[in-house]
Amino acid sequence: MDPETLFENLRLELRRGCLTLAILGQLRREHYGYTLRKELAERGMEIDESTLYPLLRRLESQGLLTSEWREEEKRNKRFYRLSAEGESVFMRLIEEWNQINQAIYKIL
Repeated sequence: MDPETLFENLRLELRRGCLTLAILGQLRREHYGYTLRKELAERGMEIDESTLYPLLRRLESQGLLTSEWREEEKRNKRFYRLSAEGESVFMRLIEEWNQINQAIYKIL
């Protein structure tokens, strides 16, 4: 495997877990897909629609998110938010994230 392909594969693997954490963090407040993408991008975490929506569905099927359809501006939009279980898991993931960051910082 050439070095560029290897780097890209490892970068995507690293980013995958970070995206989940970022989405859970952002969904402490209710969002629909477009505003979620926009706010993540404004904070430096860009995500394609083709990645975002399957991830939202997976997180919801795992019980971490709740969603509901509502009409806004004459359009139906699906709004997502952390569930009670999602909030609990998110807090535990933050603790884990902080421990990992501290260890990586010491290693690097």
